This record gives sequence, C-alpha cells and structure tokens, in this order.
Amino acid sequence: MNRRRFITAVGVTAAAALERTHTARAQQTKGRSFRIGYLSFIPGEDSNVILKQLDELGYRQGENLEVAYRSAEGQSERLGLLAAELVAARPDVLVAGFGTLTANALKAATSTIPIVFASVGDPVGLGLVASLNRPGGNVTGVTSQASDVVGKRLQIVQELLPGTRTLAVLLNPDTPFSSLALQELRMAATAAAQPIQVFEARTAVQVVDELAAAAKAGVAGLLTLEDPLLLSARREIAERAIAVRLPIIYGTRGFAEAGGLISYGVDRRDLYRRAAGYIDVILKGAKPADLPVEQPTKFELVINLKAAKAIGLEIPDRLLALADEVIE
Repeated sequence: MNRRRFITAVGVTAAAALERTHTARAQQTKGRSFRIGYLSFIPGEDSNVILKQLDELGYRQGENLEVAYRSAEGQSERLGLLAAELVAARPDVLVAGFGTLTANALKAATSTIPIVFASVGDPVGLGLVASLNRPGGNVTGVTSQASDVVGKRLQIVQELLPGTRTLAVLLNPDTPFSSLALQELRMAATAAAQPIQVFEARTAVQVVDELAAAAKAGVAGLLTLEDPLLLSARREIAERAIAVRLPIIYGTRGFAEAGGLISYGVDRRDLYRRAAGYIDVILKGAKPADLPVEQPTKFELVINLKAAKAIGLEIPDRLLALADEVIE
C-alpha cells in the first residue's frame, strides 16, 4: 500500500472509530457537566473553531461546559507552567492548540488526563503517540502532517516565479516539525534542481531581520514553514514582504488574510472541527489510546491580489483558476 492510500485508510478508520464511539456513548453524558483545559501557544482561531464546534455538539459554556484557557502569548518558556496550572485544575480533557509545543508541554505535565491535539506535525516522530493507528497512552488528535504539501508549495512558487534563481526558506528551528518539513522541501528542491537558502528566526524581531537578509541576498521568492511564531507575526511579515517587494508563499490561510501573497496548505479549520469530535467522544468515555490519529483530507489555496499588486507581481491565470479563494 502506498503512502497516500495508507493516509486515506487511516483517516477512514479513525472517522469510523469516532462515529461508532459517539453512537455507543451518546446517552452517557446527559445531565453532566464537563471541564476542559485549553493550552494555546498564541491566541488564534483554533480555540474559537473548536469551541464553536463543541457548542454545535451540545457543549455550552456556562451550562454544561467549563473551559480553563491559557495562552503562552508566543513565549515557549511559559508553556510548562501553564500546562501544570491546567493539570492542577483536574479537567476531563486537555486540549493542545495549534502547534507541537503545546502538545509536548501537556504530555510532560500528565500521563493520565486525556489530551487531544488539534494540529501537530509529526506526532509519532515526536513521541506523542506510539503510532497513528494505535496511539497508546493518553494522547490522540489530528495531525497536520501530509505528504507532498511542501513539494506542492514549491511547485506553486516555481510556476509563479519561473527560472532557476534561489528561493529562500524561513523557519523557526526551535519548532520540532521544522526539521521534518525542511527535509521534505530539500528533497523536492533537489528533484526540481531548485536552489534554496535557509533563514532561521526564533523571535518576532529576528523574523523581520531575516526577511530583510533574504531580500538583500537577492532571492527570487520565499517559502515559510508552518510555525506558531511566524503565524503570530503574520501581519509584520506581510507588511515587510511588500516593503521589500518579496513574493512569499505561506502554509496557512491566516497569512493571506493578513495581507500575505499566497498560502497553500492544510485546511486547519477543518482540523480544529475534527479535534472537537475527539473531545466529544472522550467526554463520553472513549480512551485516547483507542482513537486513531486522523490526518488531513482538505487543503486550500488562497491568493491575495491586493498583495500581488502591491509588489508588482502578476498571478498566472492557471493559479487563479485553481485557487479556493481569491482576495481582491
């Protein structure tokens, strides 16, 4: 079985398991009240989407659901303390928001309270779960890992900027998923004979500095690798890209919505809605160890024509035709 078929099979198996569990335990929560501990690296849409989906599933804050929310505000050193605070509140389920760092912090804080992650790059490689199909332990959820996404992002850049000029890659080396994504990108770039140059940033200030360095190096364009730090600085990145007239391709639609040029990647709002399904069945008695990790099935291409005009770049008609959304 090839990788793509395996991913599909795992996703179908996970969805079926969730549906069976939901049906079997539907009556067990009637009249009960629940507590959720939510840990976020940066405030974002993940918690909004998850809580809205939980509301649609019948969990309403102030009635039968209490949510303890903590955000590290982009400061990774705070995650351990915040995770410990949430564990001390003895919630029924802990939720790790966007990114790997929150999931790691929660797992380090407890081995007994169920943990659901909403968007983690490589849960097996990072030791969060034993395997996608059989997570084991107290952790499960939805991964953002998908084959060929980074390679397809490179193809979009090459179609947008034909030629063999060097492309830059901006990443946060402190994010565990970055090394895996960079490895995939290097393989795709080698196959396409595309030179790339890596720029690293660990803080918001460094992000701006590295963008300036990339522009000074004369790269044709830049790709970002998904990371909460970069997402938190998306408006600054978009503004700086326009200032130095640097085409940038991002991994999540939040960048394009903030004024960035193009984003292509996993539909994270879909991941967050599916994560709410895990919370639901766990609150009804399911064990994380028995719930296979789901992988992404929806992807989206978003193009911001205002950003293209600002940097003097014409978007090919073919890309416009493929776009899921065009911001005008």
